[in-house]
Amino acid sequence: MPYVAVKGGEQAIENAETLLRSRRRGDSAIPELTLDQIEQQLTLAIERVMCEGSLYDRELAALAIKQSWGDLVEAIFLLRAYRTTLPRLYYSQPLDTSKMQIQRRISSIFKDVPGGQSLGPTFDYIHRLLDFKLMAEAEVPTAAAAEAITEPVPRVIDTLDREGLMQAEEEDGGTRGQGDKGNLLQTLSASCSDLTREPLSFPAKRDARLQNLARADEGFLLSLAYSTQRGYGRNHPFAGEIRMGEVEVVICPEELGFEVAIADITITEVQMVNQFKGTKELPAQFTRGYGLTFGYNERKAMSMALVDRAMRAEEFGETVQGPAQNVEFVLSHSDNVEAQGFVQHLKLPHYIDFQSELNLVRKMRQQQLAIQNSK
Repeated sequence: MPYVAVKGGEQAIENAETLLRSRRRGDSAIPELTLDQIEQQLTLAIERVMCEGSLYDRELAALAIKQSWGDLVEAIFLLRAYRTTLPRLYYSQPLDTSKMQIQRRISSIFKDVPGGQSLGPTFDYIHRLLDFKLMAEAEVPTAAAAEAITEPVPRVIDTLDREGLMQAEEEDGGTRGQGDKGNLLQTLSASCSDLTREPLSFPAKRDARLQNLARADEGFLLSLAYSTQRGYGRNHPFAGEIRMGEVEVVICPEELGFEVAIADITITEVQMVNQFKGTKELPAQFTRGYGLTFGYNERKAMSMALVDRAMRAEEFGETVQGPAQNVEFVLSHSDNVEAQGFVQHLKLPHYIDFQSELNLVRKMRQQQLAIQNSK
């Protein structure tokens, strides 16, 4: 793209950067935010930045949020850029979410589920009223103590699986077959797609689509998910299960020859259940949409699951009639790092481009005027 060289702009750029840092700091009479404060008190922001930045590091996410004035999209950009400088030492084994240490687990399709329902921390039942007590230094409330759930909690979807009511999924797309008790990621191997190292290509298998959605902008996915429920995706979903908690990350170094647990991370997993009327070959049954994110990121995971199911329209012989069902449209426009870069590049100099457009418009106007005068 042609640009005109700008002379004498270096000092202006340095001044702009200095002003940026000054504005970020704000009034120096007010104590500066620490990374610990951001990490501990802006948890949901931290976890969104880690998820869409594709890097699970709470301290670095806090630093990115502080540096970006709290602009989460800019923070995601910063974290993603830093991530590219890190070496890839190992691939972890697929997460086994059936062994999750549950902090929250609900299902909207059964009143009573094996293992029970656990509300956990949620905004679902609070009044949306400003709490002015937060303007003062109020005491921290003490949460009711409960025994930790250490035993594996069975998945709600497995109940439908056992009755043969869930559609069996193919292994090659990174999904699971009927009766397999693992989650959708357990069949992935080191040979699966890796969008952090390979460009997205079409047609995209489901493992690549799920990776793309996990890194996608939450607002974009939320809008697409909403569109599917309003008639632009033939979705009539039920929240089969939403669970949040800690899972163990395991690697298997070749030099050791056995698995080693390296961390416990918080994730959110969602399985949506959708009705499927069947085909000549398949009986009426339920299908699923799947979402998994870093941290407590329930809205994103739900949106991901709805869009995942919408993009499976061709697989189930459904008519593609909404944006969320168009795989290429969704995957090509969901990344906020790419989107913000392409939009914001319009602020850069485009003098030559515009001059050519200006000359063209002037020429067209002269031709139109000449035609009018000839009449």
